[in-house]
Amino acid sequence: MTGLEKILSQISSEAQQAADETLAQAKVQAQDLVKAAEEEGKAQSERIAQQAQAAVKDILSRAESAAALQKRREILQAKQEIIRDVIQKAKESLSALGEQEYFDIIVKLVKKNVLPQQGEILFSEADLKRLPQNFEETLNRAVADQGASLTVSRETRPIDGGFVLAYGGVEENCSFTALFDASHEILQDRVHALLFSETRL
Repeated sequence: MTGLEKILSQISSEAQQAADETLAQAKVQAQDLVKAAEEEGKAQSERIAQQAQAAVKDILSRAESAAALQKRREILQAKQEIIRDVIQKAKESLSALGEQEYFDIIVKLVKKNVLPQQGEILFSEADLKRLPQNFEETLNRAVADQGASLTVSRETRPIDGGFVLAYGGVEENCSFTALFDASHEILQDRVHALLFSETRL
């Protein structure tokens, strides 16, 4: 082998060695990149999974809150309907009383609402027709100690029961509807306490 051939052979050998080293380094770098990419992909997928779990948890929490609120609203609405029904039936029961009991209640309501002066009391047409005998005298005896005096008017008012007190043209509506409306909140609270005192929304 000539000297030139030896030189060329050595150069070729060194070049091959350099190429092999470069290839080996490239393989190591490629493996490192693959490993880093895998680790980043795993970390990213975990972050996405955690975010998804948090989003699901938030959605479920809001759905539960909305369901609980809806349930509370429905319960409250049901209670209000029951209370209204009880109050309405109580009002209707007054009109359905027998005459003696009905007008005994009228006397009690007059005593509670009468003013200490002379006035008139007006009824519905139906009640005026069924007034007990000597009712005006009975009524005035009941309110005498309050300084009141009432005349039963022959005029009528379109009311569902109860009466209207009139003093010199000024009328006070004491019909059952008016009395129940004026005491609505108090009645509502009392009925609620009676029916639902052991329950909570």
